[in-house]
Amino acid sequence: MKKLTGLMVLLFVMILSGCGGKAETESGAKLVEEGKLIYAASGEFKPFSVTEGDGTMSGFDIEVAEAVAKELGLEPEQKKFKFAGIVEGVKSGRFDAAVASHTITEDRLKEVDFSTPYYYSGPQIFVRPDSDVQTLADLEGKEIAVSKGSTYADTASEVTDSIQQYDSDVVALEALNKGKHDAVITDFITGKEAIASDLKIEARELIGRSEQAIAVGKENEQLLKDINKALEKLKEDGTLKKISEKYFNTDITTDPEE
Repeated sequence: MKKLTGLMVLLFVMILSGCGGKAETESGAKLVEEGKLIYAASGEFKPFSVTEGDGTMSGFDIEVAEAVAKELGLEPEQKKFKFAGIVEGVKSGRFDAAVASHTITEDRLKEVDFSTPYYYSGPQIFVRPDSDVQTLADLEGKEIAVSKGSTYADTASEVTDSIQQYDSDVVALEALNKGKHDAVITDFITGKEAIASDLKIEARELIGRSEQAIAVGKENEQLLKDINKALEKLKEDGTLKKISEKYFNTDITTDPEE
């Protein structure tokens, strides 16, 4: 009788464990919650994601995420999270995806998979107007500020060991404006927006080109396929271009090398 009871308990535990799995879409993509696309962004990367007074996020990345969710027939649900921890959140299954301006890199590809790029950009050097710095080489041994978890720290490490990291690019640029650090390396669009908001900084050398994409867990190949299909549709019908022009007055969603 004890053996039978033990077997029944084990069976019951197995059933409960099975019930704890992820929901799935009709295509077979795995979701954290049925009927929703739960995505992460930092809310600290103006104009890509900005935190509003009510705690919700708005911006270019947010509208792209909402457009993708609509194409997938899912309800978008945003989650604000520190940028440096977003990739791990996707990897662990906390979020279905990250729509947070992640540059595709070899290191990140070890942790998550990436969609086709939804916009193209590049890092640029920003300094105060009285600075003699023009190129990356001019920053050798100087103090450079970057955002935590970004690829810009790698770029800065090519010329200096003095690197200060902030929770967001905007905060780093504000610190530069106040007289801290010799330069900030960040996305040229973010720097352009900061200048437009009256920060007394100037743009110098554009260092390179990067591709930004949506991050998805490696075990979720079908969701990645579905997102890629949605992005293709949004490019073809002009939705991505329209969102881009709303925030930047130009189209950053088309590959400049095409």
